[in-house]
Amino acid sequence: MKIDSNGNLILGTTVILITILLLMAIIVYTTITYMESENIDSEENNNFKYIIDDYSNNIEVLGRDSLYDACERVYHSFKLFNSKDTIKKNLNKKLKEKNEELNEKYDVDITSEVLSVESSSSPWKVLFKVKLNINKNNNHFNKIIEKNVSIEGLKDPLPPAKLTVASGIFKEGKKLNYKNALARYLKLRNLDSPFSYLFATSPLYIKKCPYDPYVHHGDPGVLKDCLKQGYFHESADGSCFLCRLEGKGTCPHYGLETFIQTHTPLTNDSISCSDHVIFHDHYTGKKMDKLDINSLILDSSHMKKYGLNGEDDGQ
Repeated sequence: MKIDSNGNLILGTTVILITILLLMAIIVYTTITYMESENIDSEENNNFKYIIDDYSNNIEVLGRDSLYDACERVYHSFKLFNSKDTIKKNLNKKLKEKNEELNEKYDVDITSEVLSVESSSSPWKVLFKVKLNINKNNNHFNKIIEKNVSIEGLKDPLPPAKLTVASGIFKEGKKLNYKNALARYLKLRNLDSPFSYLFATSPLYIKKCPYDPYVHHGDPGVLKDCLKQGYFHESADGSCFLCRLEGKGTCPHYGLETFIQTHTPLTNDSISCSDHVIFHDHYTGKKMDKLDINSLILDSSHMKKYGLNGEDDGQ
């Protein structure tokens, strides 16, 4: 039976339509499959990025915990000869535990190594460098992470590291009371009027002084508040936190100083009360107000630095 021209036209049209429908179905299927694959890849990438960010933040948290642990060792009469090495070991141990935890939780392979613990350009922070390698499926991350970790709020390790807890110093609220330990330390070194520092006190916790520039300590009430709050100050002559852990009164790094405050009626000239002077430099100062038993003993350079005129401004 012959198919006329109309039949040929209908058959041809039907074949074309079927072909178009098949092509459209293939395109739709391919697009859906691709989008699902993209969504899976995107979800995996987001999860991997979250793991990296979370781990990076944990380095900062665990780094501070490691600083705290080292400081507590000093307060429990352990001598630190290499504070950097002690802190590196502390952090490596904590990171290893974190690696195992994340491996179990996210099925991710993590290796880490603390490369260095260093004083930073800011005396209020310690710089950690950690080599980090993370692998999960086809995702890989390999980088050295740097974190500046704050020391604010940690205990000042210098006094117990220098004198030891066995010397008799003790915590008194938010201050350290030296009892007779500091007077004995100065007397053994034949320094001027050591008994001026009987029952002297200094801040227990490191807190950054907000009165900057420091010449504002000469303004009414500022010095009084600084001593009450127990603030610390930046100092090129003071020691950094890592060196304070080792009992060094001064060091090559940009460091800190705080006032060791006397509470005595003695008016003899004695060692200037900045902690790096007492624990290392040993030069003499004068009592700013001879009628005030709580007066600071300061040298002329420190008076100038803090904008003081020799009388306890605002105390």
